[in-house]
Amino acid sequence: MNAFRLLMAVPVLAFSIACQAAPLLKEPPARKARLQLVTNKFISPVALGVPGDGSGRLFICQKEGKVWLIQNGQVAAQPFLDVSSEMVKINPGYDERGLLGIAFHPRFKQNKKFYVYYSVPSNTAGSNHKSRISEFTVSASNPNVADPASKRVIMEIEQPESNHNGGDLVFGPDGYLYIGLGDGGGGGDKHGTIGNGQNLNTLLGKILRIDVNGNPYNVPKDNPFVGKPNVRPEIWAYGLRNPWRISFDKATKRLFAGDVGQNKYEEVDVITKGGNYGWRIIEGYHDFNVPAGADKSKLIAPIDEYSHDLGISVTGGYVYRGKALPALKGNYVFGDYNGKSWVLVQNGSKWERADLELEGRPAEGLQILSWGEDEAGELYMLCSSSTSEGFKGSVYKLVGF
Repeated sequence: MNAFRLLMAVPVLAFSIACQAAPLLKEPPARKARLQLVTNKFISPVALGVPGDGSGRLFICQKEGKVWLIQNGQVAAQPFLDVSSEMVKINPGYDERGLLGIAFHPRFKQNKKFYVYYSVPSNTAGSNHKSRISEFTVSASNPNVADPASKRVIMEIEQPESNHNGGDLVFGPDGYLYIGLGDGGGGGDKHGTIGNGQNLNTLLGKILRIDVNGNPYNVPKDNPFVGKPNVRPEIWAYGLRNPWRISFDKATKRLFAGDVGQNKYEEVDVITKGGNYGWRIIEGYHDFNVPAGADKSKLIAPIDEYSHDLGISVTGGYVYRGKALPALKGNYVFGDYNGKSWVLVQNGSKWERADLELEGRPAEGLQILSWGEDEAGELYMLCSSSTSEGFKGSVYKLVGF
């Protein structure tokens, strides 16, 4: 999960155009919100899911392997799901493996199905572990507990390194499951001759789109690479390094991704069908490892980039569509692992970044691990803090003053 201003023309512009010097934009005024503590009982909360059933429940993925349920501000006494016995053993303080994502079926109210992404051991030579996506069903006798016997493995992906797992799961407005996958880890995407990000015959470094109503899944017929030789048809977009948190805007249906940079630049992208976001050819707007004779004209530039003078690892968020914070309406809220937070505001064909000032931040060092959105469109910040007693994880709700 490793993490300027300025911004670019809309992402459909060719990279050669998008990389021309852009005019300096007047920095918009800072937005403000207040952090309201929901719970501090987790070590490393990395994903938040909601079932869309009107219950108001929040489901928090603890990286160590448990999903916890929060209802009416209270954490349930027992985990909703525990997959830790299947997983590789991790260090919650710094490991990028673990239980990383959760998504509820669009028809969850009827079929009680949900999906989780987690790291399991691999026996394959050259593989560090496997990323597993499994389907579970809620227990027939208790709506607040999953049935472990209902597990159905949807997909497994071999991972050559321990880092750059991505791991986010989101259902799109089309009812399909979108999956964010990192480039396989290490540094510089040194996988094969062109790197995993540009290799269309691997799922790594991609956004995938699948239909979970299959055995184990189906590939939608309108995926951009269906029927093409030596190309994985599950791919929706490619050229990503480590998409750490992806989300759909409820109003515009656009898919946003925070893509973690190598060692200089972090970026935010709007993901489009068949789009190539450039890694490892480019990092942000900048050349990184450009092959001789490479055509960069079709690479899609980010809508925002910032340097490591400002942050270290982007944490993608959400376009705000709630009611509690009207000043944030339509703004893309995101942050960085170093604790800084911002919004992106679209101004015509350009995007402007403004600080997001959060009152009620803990005094100790804050690491933003993830963001979440409830059924009403209100936002949550999932973070950990370094204290004298070690790591302390917290979930906060963004509220007004």
